[in-house]
Amino acid sequence: MTDTTTTTADAPNCRQHGPMTPGTEAAPTWHCPDPVCHNTVLRPADGVTGRGTIEITHTRADGTLLEGSSKGDGVWELVRPYRFTWGRSLPGVLFVRQSRDKAADRWSIGRASEALRGAGWEVVVDIDEGTRRSFADAEANRVGRAKERTERFTEYAGNAAGRAAARRATADNISRRFEMGQPILLGHHSQRKAERDAERIDTNMRASFRESDKAAHYAHRAEASGSYEEFRNNAPRTLRRLEKLRADLRGIERWQAGESNNGYTRALTPATVAELGIRHEELTEEIGYWEHVIAEAEKNGFKVWGPADFKKGDFARMRGHWYEVLRVNKKTLTVPGGPDIQKVISLETHAYPGMRGTRPYDEVSGHMTAEKMAAVLVEARRIRAEREAAAASS
Repeated sequence: MTDTTTTTADAPNCRQHGPMTPGTEAAPTWHCPDPVCHNTVLRPADGVTGRGTIEITHTRADGTLLEGSSKGDGVWELVRPYRFTWGRSLPGVLFVRQSRDKAADRWSIGRASEALRGAGWEVVVDIDEGTRRSFADAEANRVGRAKERTERFTEYAGNAAGRAAARRATADNISRRFEMGQPILLGHHSQRKAERDAERIDTNMRASFRESDKAAHYAHRAEASGSYEEFRNNAPRTLRRLEKLRADLRGIERWQAGESNNGYTRALTPATVAELGIRHEELTEEIGYWEHVIAEAEKNGFKVWGPADFKKGDFARMRGHWYEVLRVNKKTLTVPGGPDIQKVISLETHAYPGMRGTRPYDEVSGHMTAEKMAAVLVEARRIRAEREAAAASS
């Protein structure tokens, strides 16, 4: 029978909190005694031959990484069901995709660790939630990667377009032999060559179409990547993002106070308190970043509209049309409509069909008083009458 006795002298260290304590499992395992920490050292299962050491680390700055594996050792097959994958950007390292700037997925890490341990690997788990990058650094990294994708996809599109043109040119050169309408002469010695030429024309034309489709696909992706920064910094979209982030922050603060958030409560265990604190810090930093983006947009002429800018009877321009303001709310304007918002119809009768609807202030792009709108409509009717009279006299 294998001796699984452990001693304090055998104890490995947690990088954040010092010596670990032995676990209750049959085979030697070690756990950090800190209630917030989830770092462990899992020795191979009892009776299983050791194969080496695998280290799984997680920080919010780098995400979840698995190191110590090499191609063909079977590790990837063991951890693949638990969201681990590989990529050319991190040679020799397995990782959990989209794990940066997020809390560790302890389920994936735990299940992968147990699978590796059962196969004879010693697994060292090192989770450090406190190490993270600033939101500004993360956003700059995302913008930089978007620019790299733009360059890469532009190159792919150019290469595909070149291949498409080459294939089309080959097909055109072959087809010149048939420009005079010469049919395939059945039984003639030229029949087989003519049939091969027809097949080559068809093959090259089909390849040209495929490459043209690839070129269009990559050009679209290059365009999307190239507009990433503009998309992220779009002022109306940023205002909507800020509304959501502020609501998330209020929810975190309610949980921190032991209150319910949208009907859900959270037990304030040490781990939960620590995670809520980190999340509060992240949200506060992200809100500050986007508020700075809006402040810069305002310096460049963007107007942030609000309840103080409107009163009942005014008109708001939204999505290219003017709408009468029926009511001014804290976050929205009530305008005629419902599912189909109705634009200005008649100032005299206010004959708007359908129900009332609301639109957020971030959709507003202009303001006009009722008096000015009345003058605009009078002028528009005068111009229309003059045009109709001129058309009738001609």
